[in-house]
Amino acid sequence: MDSFVIAGREFRSLFLSPLAWTILGVSQLILAYMFLTQIDYYLGIQAKLIGVVGAPGITDLIVAPLFGNAAVILLLITPLLTMRVISDERRNKTLSLLLSAPIHIRDIVLGKFLAIYAFLLILLITITLMPLSLLTLSELDIGKLAACFLAMSLLMAAFSALGLYMSAISSQPTVAAVSSFGALLLLWIIDWANSAGNSLLSYLSIMRHFENLLRGLISSTDIIYFILFTGGFLILSIRRLDNDRLQK
Repeated sequence: MDSFVIAGREFRSLFLSPLAWTILGVSQLILAYMFLTQIDYYLGIQAKLIGVVGAPGITDLIVAPLFGNAAVILLLITPLLTMRVISDERRNKTLSLLLSAPIHIRDIVLGKFLAIYAFLLILLITITLMPLSLLTLSELDIGKLAACFLAMSLLMAAFSALGLYMSAISSQPTVAAVSSFGALLLLWIIDWANSAGNSLLSYLSIMRHFENLLRGLISSTDIIYFILFTGGFLILSIRRLDNDRLQK
């Protein structure tokens, strides 16, 4: 219960700063432009697709690329959201007060994680409304749309957990943001040079698991990867703060 109280306080504080509103506004503007660009591209090749057996439809040519572009933007904005979550309290010397409160470390970490995740879910819902607007004029593959939504929700959880951990081990928000972006980018592109087909690099690659789900190929391996990724970094954050509490 304490984690939800902390989550509510952190969530409200997010919207008291102009950063959250700026992120929502700018990301929506960019994605809306990309969405309209994809529609224009589809209309340009629609005549060529008629009569082609197994030709990709609206979901493949408009919806999936939209969520793919959203993932890249998420790679940029998540470190900005998570950088101050814990490191700002460490810098302002208020972390000791938080750790001395009669609250379990687990609740503190989960509360801060849930606040960031709830904010990103709002962003995800607004993104999903764009392809849903196409239902007024055409048909969508609802199954693939649901897979894209699942892929983005899992990716947001993974990004938030890693960013939270980087904020927990950093004393400066800027350092936390740069570290989070560097780690996420590395895990995103780690499979690009995998010419030898290294299975370990393929499994570590966030992009590989995300793209599988984005194509509608829902596999337990990909879902377990994101669950382990998110849970692992949350546990590391808890252990880090637990060590800080023992040193006080």
